Order: sequence, then C-alpha cells, then structure tokens
Amino acid sequence: MDTLLSLRVFAEVAEHKNFSAVAERLGLSPAMTSKHVKHVEARVGARLLNRNSRNVSLTEAGAQYLLTIRPLLDGLAEAEAQLTSDSLSPRGTLRMSMPAWMSTPAFSHILTAYHQQNPHVMFDVDLSGRKINMVEEGIDLALRVAFKLDEGLIARKLAEVTFQLVAAPAFLDRFGRPDTPEDLINAPLLAYSRVAADGRLKFGGENGLDLRLRPILVSSDENILHQAAVAGMGFAMLPNWSAQNDVKDGRLETVLPGIAWPKLHIQAIYPDRSYLPAKVRSFLDFLAGPDGFSAFLT
Repeated sequence: MDTLLSLRVFAEVAEHKNFSAVAERLGLSPAMTSKHVKHVEARVGARLLNRNSRNVSLTEAGAQYLLTIRPLLDGLAEAEAQLTSDSLSPRGTLRMSMPAWMSTPAFSHILTAYHQQNPHVMFDVDLSGRKINMVEEGIDLALRVAFKLDEGLIARKLAEVTFQLVAAPAFLDRFGRPDTPEDLINAPLLAYSRVAADGRLKFGGENGLDLRLRPILVSSDENILHQAAVAGMGFAMLPNWSAQNDVKDGRLETVLPGIAWPKLHIQAIYPDRSYLPAKVRSFLDFLAGPDGFSAFLT
C-alpha cells in the first residue's frame, strides 16, 4: 500500500474521529480507509486508534505518533502547495478555540473581513472555555490571555488587553462606591475560575495590589460573569472591550478608574510545526495587522 497515503488517512481519521467522513473527503471507500489505518498500525506495531460502532479516539501511542507525523505531513503539503498556482490562496477549515468573551460583534467583523479576503477558508470555532488538547482534537489555533503553555506548543503575542473592575449602578447604590482598594476587601466577587477562584486579585509585583474579595459566583465562562455583573450580583474583572458598551450605556460602572488594573497579552497558540498551513499563517498575520486586533481594541 501507499504508506504516505496511509499516514495521511490515519491523520485525517485521528483528527476528525470519523472513518466515513474521511472516506468521503478523500474519495475512498470506508473499507479502504480502515485498511490504510491498519497498514500504519502494522508498520509501527501498535494500536493507534480505539474504534467501535460509535466512537473513534486516539490511544496514547496514537496521540504521540500523530504529534510526530503531523508536522511532516503539513510540511510536505506546504512544499507541494508552493508548486501550485493557488499556493498563496489559503483554504480549508480553520479550527480555532478562543475565550467566550471574544464572542463580540467586533471580533465577528474581524472574521468577516478575513473571510472576504480568503473565501475558501471556513471557521470552526470552539467557545467552551475548557482545556483542550490541540493535537488530539485537531485544533489549528487557540487564542488565550491566561494560559500554561503545554509542551510542543508555541505562542505568538498579538495584542495587549486592559482589564477593569466593574459593577452595576444598582449594586453600587446598595454596596457603596469604593474610594480606595481597601474598600473592596471581602466584597462580593464574580470570579473567573482560572485566575481568581479564591477571590484574590494580585497584580503589579511587590508594590502592586493584593486584595482578597469574597467569591459568590465562580465560573470558567466569562459570559455568565459578565451577565451577572450587569444583573447587579457583584464586582467583576472584565476586558475593556467586553465591558465598554455596557459602561457607555450605563448598565455597568467602572470601579476605581484611577487604578492601573491588569494588562495581559492575547496570544495565539499553535502546534510547533516547521511549516504552518497557509490558512493558519494568513489568519495570524491578519490578526496582527491593521484590520485585526488593533482595530478590534480601539
């Protein structure tokens, strides 16, 4: 059998977790698709996929093998693409993971502007906020602000995000409007679980602020924290662009606006590949360009 084709079939099945869909995508029969995967398993002497009538998943050996061969397949595809007339035209599905608070009209305009320039790229966006395995799940790109970089991944800084403490006017009428940071001690906090699940707001180094608030709602979904703040439940630390319309329209107020609240970088995270697919490289360049985050954050 064609071993190179077998490797490509295995990678497709591993990332899409569906033999039938890959067979149709590659113009193969389901039986031949299965034979290609078995051919790879026979060559390496290990089971790479768990499969039953409903599910397909990578074994531990399969995940490691995919991590090894994916850069090789992508590099070969990139080299082949450079010899074709459409090598500069990104295409295919760009699978992306990003925080729920980026789900705004402004970011939708970025996606629209990119798609108008690159009509052959389709987006598949995950907003679950959960921890992902980029290789096993076939994620091309993740946008994150606070994260721990896993082995085998690289990051590119795209933009700086300023956060601000906000609360609803009706809540502040009841609680009182803080005059100093110390007025926030033990105040009710709507806490992002991956940063301040214990209610502690610490930033600015040794001479910065270290405050302990009282968490009353903890979640990894920024949208529920945002909506609870608008509803008047407590204080929330939100990105400027997420809160700015509610502040402008009077649904939220900035709290202690003179404080230098945290500034963090939006980073693009992707597998460490020698050759990035054109769809990923072009979208990264777009995000870093004048029509990307620089327009988004104004």
